[in-house]
Amino acid sequence: MGSEINAGPMCVLVTGGSGLVGKAIEHVVQKEGGKHEGEQWIFLSSTDADLVDVGQTRAVFEKYRPTHVIHLAAKVGGLYLHMRENLQFLRDNIKINDNVLQTAHDMGVTKVVSCLSSCIFPDKTTYPIDETMIHNGPPHDSNFGYSHAKRMIDVQNRAYFQQYGHRYTAVIPTNVFGPYDNFNIENGHVLSALINKTYKAKKEGTPVNVCGSGAPRRQFIYSLDVGRLIIWVLREYEEIDPIIVSGECSAMFTLFDTTLSDGQMKKTACNSKLRRYLPDFTFTPLKEAIKMTCDWFMTNYDTART
Repeated sequence: MGSEINAGPMCVLVTGGSGLVGKAIEHVVQKEGGKHEGEQWIFLSSTDADLVDVGQTRAVFEKYRPTHVIHLAAKVGGLYLHMRENLQFLRDNIKINDNVLQTAHDMGVTKVVSCLSSCIFPDKTTYPIDETMIHNGPPHDSNFGYSHAKRMIDVQNRAYFQQYGHRYTAVIPTNVFGPYDNFNIENGHVLSALINKTYKAKKEGTPVNVCGSGAPRRQFIYSLDVGRLIIWVLREYEEIDPIIVSGECSAMFTLFDTTLSDGQMKKTACNSKLRRYLPDFTFTPLKEAIKMTCDWFMTNYDTART
């Protein structure tokens, strides 16, 4: 039996609602007309429920009774934290994802959109990567625990569709950055950690010591663009197969400390599927997005810094 279509206004539950992408979706909903008349949007944080715990997961679903779910919650971290704690990333994320998807099934949720990551793709592959290549080989060793847990969402989505007809799907963003990111120098994502590190070096008059050789390439996407696209996926995208969410730009950093790992050297993703659906979508230019992120960081430095 397929998922029932709820004819009334949506009640959307956003897990991980206080994080980088959750805050971006909240901005689009509240400031850009992303919320339709009569809809209810609930943005959960870890203080509302520990989604590793199935009882707390079910309790928060019972409290809000969502018709739709955007699943962003995850145990996340930067490269070196992943390298140290692969097992914990695997176990916690498998629990979170299974609890959310099974509870959504139990509670009759119409649609779930989960957020994956470009790190799920095989380390040894051809480029550019597309959505059909997720399971073609093992991910990079540096974060294999997180990557395998995220891959399993795609497997679960297919299984829920095969067995119950549920339209659970997923987006695969490339490297996301923007306001409300984790700017932690040790454990944050690369661009936001670099913003903090550069600010600190400038303030102290010291050199910027950056990790790696300079060889890796990364694609970046501004968090507000991801938020806009996830809302489109929730409303319009009908496939079970995931969709890559990425602009056309990429960057290669000049890095200096070659004693530290580069991580995966390359994971260039193809956005041709997205462009078939949305040929006219305008991504925020990279320089403009970085400038807005830096401005936000400077304004909120006391709460963002570590």
